[in-house]
Amino acid sequence: MEEQNGTDAPRRRSPRRLVKGVAVLAAVAALLLIVVYSPLFVLERISVDGMTTLKEEDIWRIADIHKGEPLFRLQTDEIKHRLESDLRIEEAAVRRSLPDGLDIHIRERTLVATVAADYGYADLDRTGRIISVHKALVGQRLPLITGGKIQGKYIGDTVEDENVQQMLAFLDLLGADALNQISEITLLRPGYVVAYTTGAVQIRLGAFERIEEKATLTQGFLDDLKVNPYPVEYVDFTYTSPFIKFRQ
Repeated sequence: MEEQNGTDAPRRRSPRRLVKGVAVLAAVAALLLIVVYSPLFVLERISVDGMTTLKEEDIWRIADIHKGEPLFRLQTDEIKHRLESDLRIEEAAVRRSLPDGLDIHIRERTLVATVAADYGYADLDRTGRIISVHKALVGQRLPLITGGKIQGKYIGDTVEDENVQQMLAFLDLLGADALNQISEITLLRPGYVVAYTTGAVQIRLGAFERIEEKATLTQGFLDDLKVNPYPVEYVDFTYTSPFIKFRQ
């Protein structure tokens, strides 16, 4: 009686099994093609929100999307990239909404301040990104950051100066109405920041410590000043107990 070999011989894959596997893959591929090109999944509805200055048509154009396209051929990550490549858009979120929709949410860049540059003036968003430039201050509507000048920075660049970044962070914490009441914010001396209202009231902020608290105090002060225009000379938020000095 012959002894059986201790190692099993390699099993040969059945041709029938291979054919079955290929058939399954082909069926899956066919199903995917049916889904991708099915008239049930064609882009018919585009929902866009979050705009302040841009219009829906602008978003469609920037995203390069058109109604009637197969929904599953649209790559949401590519659409997001195209949107965020536009200087006016800070952030975008894109998702399909079955069976025929695409939902887009954007956050536009908001101008927060103007700063002097070697060619004139630059308008910055809250991150320090330069959104627009101009040679002179004409009809200024943003707080002017003074106490320094940026050089070699142009549209699309980000101003990384620490003092500028801190002042932008403070201004970004203010509401739109309060921001409109600030005419200037300046580094008066190292470690000491002062803001001025459009009515020439000085807001002493000091060092950038307790920034959220000082922004809240500034917001409340400006809201009250708008309703009750007292003859204030300055308000001091450098200490934990705010101090207000009235004009004589």
